[in-house]
Amino acid sequence: MIIGNGVLANAIKDFDIENVIFFASGVSNSLENRTSEFEREINLLNSTIEEHPEKKLIYFSTCSIYDSSKSDSLYVLHKLNVEKIISEKCSKYSIFRVGNAVGKGGNTNTLINFLKHSIETDKKIQVHSKAKRVFIGVNDVALFINQNIEIIENKIYNLVYPYQFSLEEVITPLEKHLNKKALYDIVDEGAFYDIDFEEGTKSFFNGISPEEYLKKLYTTYL
Repeated sequence: MIIGNGVLANAIKDFDIENVIFFASGVSNSLENRTSEFEREINLLNSTIEEHPEKKLIYFSTCSIYDSSKSDSLYVLHKLNVEKIISEKCSKYSIFRVGNAVGKGGNTNTLINFLKHSIETDKKIQVHSKAKRVFIGVNDVALFINQNIEIIENKIYNLVYPYQFSLEEVITPLEKHLNKKALYDIVDEGAFYDIDFEEGTKSFFNGISPEEYLKKLYTTYL
């Protein structure tokens, strides 16, 4: 049972299971500040849990929770609240904290979509030299969960490709993929958050280098 119709929901549809709820209908914009949007997700979540108490619930949270610069954001506080509700109300659940999910189309505010649009429109941007980010393709999210759905239960799991990319590492192959140079200034700013890379993701992505993985993301989704 899949709730939602975004890029994650579409990626999961081939792995739909009757006794599992894939809750993929939530606030996806990390810049969202309308309380009505957060309340809508909470209400849908509560009604779903009440109507299907016997089903295992899969929820997609965010690795932004580890980012100290976003600890007071409404989006992060909302995700933490949702995680708490699920852990308290569901007898069976898995919460996947996903980092910068990449898919076809989707939220225009995601980093890859923002960089792609900036390059294509000759928009000059600032690149923080100290910033690093984590990514994962939505098809890999779906495949990983399908392979591990019986193993990962009643826990929070960091689901990302196990490597932190600098912004220049992201931009350089994106320029090559788009066959166009980015316009940017490098600024001595930025940060990255500590995140534990799960052993399961290390095994899942074993043999795929960071450079190969970015190329795969761009070729598959852009």
